[in-house]
Amino acid sequence: MKAEAWVFGSVTAFCALVTPAYWIITDNSAKGGDWTGTSALTMTTLLFAMCTLYLGFHASRMDPRPEDRKDGEIADGAGELGFFPPYSWWPLWCSLTLAVIVLGVVLAWWLFAIGVILGLLAVQGWIFEYYRGEHAH
Repeated sequence: MKAEAWVFGSVTAFCALVTPAYWIITDNSAKGGDWTGTSALTMTTLLFAMCTLYLGFHASRMDPRPEDRKDGEIADGAGELGFFPPYSWWPLWCSLTLAVIVLGVVLAWWLFAIGVILGLLAVQGWIFEYYRGEHAH
């Protein structure tokens, strides 16, 4: 995780340099400057700093992974990597019901209600898809 901490640290340093430069360049005293971009860059800098601190904190307290060691081999990383789900149609239905909900907000309340009901069914199907059917556990 040290490599990831260095990457995020580099981006943090870049954003920390760019933010004041952007503020100075866009500061038109007559117009008041561009506070939106400056605040967005400031928040981006703080977000990357938070990720850098988190990764650096955990990298110093954990054993190095095989890919972090200089003498690490490919075979050292062999083993169980986790559960990777097969294909699923439920994200499609969830996105379609979200589209119906958004259209319901724009067009009519009854379409919104239908979208919420269908959305609840779609989310329920997505959550419980591994409890029954072909991919049941």
